[in-house]
Amino acid sequence: MDISSATQSTQSGVTASSGTGGTLIESDFNTFLVMLTTQLQNQDPLNPIESSDYAAQLATFSGVEQQVRTNQLLEGLADQLGLSGISAYSSWIGREALSEAPVAFSGAPVELDLKPVAGAEAAQLVVYDAQGREAGRLELLPDQTRAVWSGEGFGGATLPSGRYSFKVEGFAEGASIGFSGAGSYATVTEVRARDGSPLLVLSGGIEIAPSAVSALRVPG
Repeated sequence: MDISSATQSTQSGVTASSGTGGTLIESDFNTFLVMLTTQLQNQDPLNPIESSDYAAQLATFSGVEQQVRTNQLLEGLADQLGLSGISAYSSWIGREALSEAPVAFSGAPVELDLKPVAGAEAAQLVVYDAQGREAGRLELLPDQTRAVWSGEGFGGATLPSGRYSFKVEGFAEGASIGFSGAGSYATVTEVRARDGSPLLVLSGGIEIAPSAVSALRVPG
């Protein structure tokens, strides 16, 4: 029996056992020792394997074993961090979060929190549909910070239910001078983890990161 082949087989066993805990690792290590003992008993006495070769094989197996244990530990830590991240935001469920995420419009008026464009002499609220296309514009005062959107699109027509987002466009001397944000409040319905990071689910199924929330309030 070739000790290199035996070690490679054992290493494959350790890798495959990474998802099943330390029991299989210990079993594979015992198998490795049996193979090593068998090799010692059946080696050619005229051409014995150097002790340094055995040590190298043992060190290789030990390194693989330690890597598997390290990976298991890191996976456990990631799971714990993800759960702790979720619990940190569990108190947000049922509250209303202000963000610039799209709004799930279903016919009810939407209250908007506006950020005026600095230096603007005139302003408009720009409405975008789910594909990012302009769906409507409403006139605003240059320093207006609140507005209610009733679903109005171009030509005064009421837009169908769906997801819409908003921006404030500022104008000076008849030319556009830039855009600023327009946010709305939506109820936090769920907190979940994705790729180890917490994620908030808003009413209408909108998903945002907690860092996207600029204010939080209790429904009144």
